[in-house]
Amino acid sequence: MPGSVPVHLFIHAYLYTVHYPFISEMNIKIVELEKNKARLIIRGEGHTFMNVLTEEILKDPDVDVARYLIKFQFSDPELLVTTRGNRDPLAVLRDACGRLEVYCNELLEQIPAE
Repeated sequence: MPGSVPVHLFIHAYLYTVHYPFISEMNIKIVELEKNKARLIIRGEGHTFMNVLTEEILKDPDVDVARYLIKFQFSDPELLVTTRGNRDPLAVLRDACGRLEVYCNELLEQIPAE
């Protein structure tokens, strides 16, 4: 994956734990997974991250729907991704996260060191 921040996914019975060197961890629970549809709960995230993520997912031409829902004020967001053709929705999510990682690394490189 391009960029200087490696992302490692560890799969534990439908629970992904994503480790970033500068963030503790991110837990993703797969609620539903079909050929062209995935529903996931991304624990501990809010509107800021979810807005950026869904916008990036929607840039993929194979994506039909990308939306999220936070049912209650303090509940975890549920992400829905549906795709056209044979595109795997989890691959779409990984690609979108990879692009966001590159954008963040480019921004960090522009910040002068103290």
